[in-house]
Amino acid sequence: MTETPVTAPRLSTTTQAGPASRGAGSHRFRNAGNYLALLPFHVYVGLFLILPTLIVAVGALTTSTGTPTLDNVSQLFTSAVFVDSFVKSLQLAVITAVLGAVFGGLLAWAVVRGDPDGLLRQLVIAASGVLAQFGGVMLAFAFLATFGFNGLITVLIKNQLGVRLDMSWLYSLTGLAMVYTYFQIPLMLIVFLPSLDGLRQEWYDASASLGGGSWAFWRHVAGPILAPSFIGALLLLFTNAFSAYATAAALISQGCPIITLQIACQMQSEVVLGQENVGKALALGMIVVVSLVMLLYGLIQRRASRWVK
Repeated sequence: MTETPVTAPRLSTTTQAGPASRGAGSHRFRNAGNYLALLPFHVYVGLFLILPTLIVAVGALTTSTGTPTLDNVSQLFTSAVFVDSFVKSLQLAVITAVLGAVFGGLLAWAVVRGDPDGLLRQLVIAASGVLAQFGGVMLAFAFLATFGFNGLITVLIKNQLGVRLDMSWLYSLTGLAMVYTYFQIPLMLIVFLPSLDGLRQEWYDASASLGGGSWAFWRHVAGPILAPSFIGALLLLFTNAFSAYATAAALISQGCPIITLQIACQMQSEVVLGQENVGKALALGMIVVVSLVMLLYGLIQRRASRWVK
């Protein structure tokens, strides 16, 4: 008598894969929901960042009739006027960035040394947030109304002391540097303050326990930790000054000494027609400079973020 082999019941594929499939489906649904939540941001970046950049790049490499050319870009290196505008813009950005970083860093250090929950700290931070955004035409008007030819301080000194101040420098690059520094200092405080707050008292105590003084602490501990944040903030200030337009346009009415004003002159000129694409080439040059600086800023911030919790 032969026995019939007994085989184990086989589970259906549908039964085994059912819960996993449902789990994978919900995971895909959550991922799709995350992407949909970012859709407004991507639309914003595409419309106001990527699309204008593509328009500028295409216009810089074509003529007014759409023919490909490198003549527009070559003028950035061959035209003495454009080269001078770039050089002056770089000088203005470097000077104001250094001044803003130094004085803003010292102000941030003074804030950190105060009461962390004090009213003065909150007022300084709030005022810095407002002043860092107080630019453009409003800032230029404020300086003109205060220090211009008929400004409040100028007229007051003339009436009280009989001294007529020569304020023509305010309408030059020197005055523009002073005005830019006005909003660079509070911006530096806002950017650099978290890094100073990240310094821990335990690090100073450990350095002191090993026989190190204040100078040794700043040289071997605090300095290397704060250096990436300070350099990153300096690059951010440089980009902020290099790309500023409204303040310079309102303050300087004669000529186009810096590159942002030079772009406006090329786009709006009624004397030299057909220079719109040259203005786009100048804008493309600015985009390249700013992109390189911000790429370096991002790399530095990755290192600085390891110390800021």
